[in-house]
Amino acid sequence: MEWEVSLIEWIQSNMGGFSEALGKVFSFLGGEKGLMVLFVIVLFCWKKEAGKRLALIIAAVNAWPAIIKSVVMRPRPYMAYPGRVKALELVETAAAADDIAAQGYSFPSMHAASVAGSYFHVAKEAKRKWLWILAVAMTVFVGFFRVAVGMHYPTDVLAGWALGFVILGVFALLEKYVEKEWVRHLILLIITLPGLFFASTHDYYTSLGILLGAIAAIPFEQKYVNFRDTRNVLAMILRTLGAFAIYFGLNTLLKLPFSKDFLEEASMGAFLVRTARYAIIVFVIMGVYPKVFPLFERKK
Repeated sequence: MEWEVSLIEWIQSNMGGFSEALGKVFSFLGGEKGLMVLFVIVLFCWKKEAGKRLALIIAAVNAWPAIIKSVVMRPRPYMAYPGRVKALELVETAAAADDIAAQGYSFPSMHAASVAGSYFHVAKEAKRKWLWILAVAMTVFVGFFRVAVGMHYPTDVLAGWALGFVILGVFALLEKYVEKEWVRHLILLIITLPGLFFASTHDYYTSLGILLGAIAAIPFEQKYVNFRDTRNVLAMILRTLGAFAIYFGLNTLLKLPFSKDFLEEASMGAFLVRTARYAIIVFVIMGVYPKVFPLFERKK
């Protein structure tokens, strides 16, 4: 709609350098690495069970919008209006700005859905007023700046917010009416798998990998590891640093057998490799890595 394009033009023409930098910060916070930071902090520094649920929510709020994107196929504003809207931030900076497989489609906003779903989940678990305020602020600012950097139309953001809250509602209903955890996980997987037939962007296959890794790691950790929550600051720091080392290390290592051109392809082979890579990373971080905690943490 014309008013959306005009609004983006007006925002970009009035944004200073500081505002543009803020746009990149909030894009990071609502993206893959920002959500990874939130997930690791919740899982290893606060409450394990909340972290497990957060992993599943992050997978859902990224996979389900990706499925919708592949059906609607709305180009991003800077793609549709290159002379009027600038791309101030990209999903994958190493890929071309017009690479749909890497940059994805526009509707709905995955960042908006991710932040709404993730931060409101944390606020609900913590039941702290300041976290509710943070959740609202993060949701609003990330949504605004996704428009400001030319990645989304305002209606994309509105739809993303709605979808994020719908997903939270689905999780609440599953936990209320489906007693067995493995059945809840199976339902989530069944809802997500149809994207294999028509999703053509990296973000769906990344999210599918996160979901598969989390579903495998949760029962494995319960049976073979069963780590405990900690309030020891040093332990929190070491747990977090170790998780990020595994994330970046495995992400690099698992790419080595494949060429860069293959990994960037919009082919099913490349997509499935991406899914497998993220499934392994999440499984190791959630299920295997906590086994080493007793090596650097005092037993109480």
